[in-house]
Amino acid sequence: MNRDRLALSINGLRHFINGSLGLSRANEVSGFELVLPLLDAVAYNTYVETVSNKSDTLYLRAKESLTEMTTYAYLAYLQRLTDKFGWKDKQVMLAFDYTDEEFYGDVQGFDIHGWTGEHGVTGKFKFLTCSIISDEIPEKIPLVSVPILVGHYKSHTIQYMLNLIAPLVGKIDLLLFDRGFYDKDLMYELSKSTHPYLIFVPKQKDKREILIGLDEGDHVAINNEFVVKKEKTAFYDENILVFLKQIYDEKSKKKYDWVFATNVESVALGNIIMTYKKRWRIETSFRVQDEASIKCKSKDMKIRYFLFVFQQMLQTQWVCFYKNEAAFKEFLIEIDTLCKDVVAHPKRSFGKKSESTSKV
Repeated sequence: MNRDRLALSINGLRHFINGSLGLSRANEVSGFELVLPLLDAVAYNTYVETVSNKSDTLYLRAKESLTEMTTYAYLAYLQRLTDKFGWKDKQVMLAFDYTDEEFYGDVQGFDIHGWTGEHGVTGKFKFLTCSIISDEIPEKIPLVSVPILVGHYKSHTIQYMLNLIAPLVGKIDLLLFDRGFYDKDLMYELSKSTHPYLIFVPKQKDKREILIGLDEGDHVAINNEFVVKKEKTAFYDENILVFLKQIYDEKSKKKYDWVFATNVESVALGNIIMTYKKRWRIETSFRVQDEASIKCKSKDMKIRYFLFVFQQMLQTQWVCFYKNEAAFKEFLIEIDTLCKDVVAHPKRSFGKKSESTSKV
């Protein structure tokens, strides 16, 4: 792997750390010193405190910072990438999904969502991620993630995220959601802001009895009117519900009933299942990021969120610059190894920056 390019990626990680934690080289400890223990923890999937004596400083600065500082530090890095890859000039398909990190202690406050206790897991930290999944864009990366507290307002959170990524991408062709996002308020707000969506409808929701009258392999699309009640007012909206009876799925070798909600007629009339399956790319992205997991016992969402987005920084760098030449874990080990060399020999030159690597 190109050492000059890896060195530039390390520099990008330092800037992210400084932006997230409000640090600079004027501080006694900055991203220059903190990037190595973080990369060590990633490479070996362990705790920062296991590989470094700087964990107390790292966690203290994370607690003193705002989660928005981490969000905007990541977005600042993506702004450089969109200039390089031209995402602003491309139409995009985006997927939203939740991911979580397990917690094993005493669940308190609104940061941790309670869990069953199975396998010792008493709670989970949750994050909502929006990722590029377009066929035409090879850089399928997470565009933004935000921490999710207990009782969050789903439609408000998604609109907030869409506003954050607006400067990074071109026209949004479609937003894809799984069954957990079938929410009338969300559908109403997306239509009001003219965002096209496709949502998988859960079994217990609207008008599935229509499937009873269909033959195997049949499908039908119907207009669906619904009411959203909030702020002591009833708001009326409509969309399209698409029902598909016993459609064969090649991957599982089984037949399923499918019901989708959309506000785009061309999507309702097209190959809707193939379109929806593109959403699964975000789940693949989560599995890749798991290889960069940093263990942590903290109950503080600020710390958890910073570590989570640091892992996404690494995934984004790999997808954009290294995916075709190395596996993700190999990239993590290589960048960690080089970082040790850079820290040990800070004045060593890694060669002249080439045009192809100057914006990593």
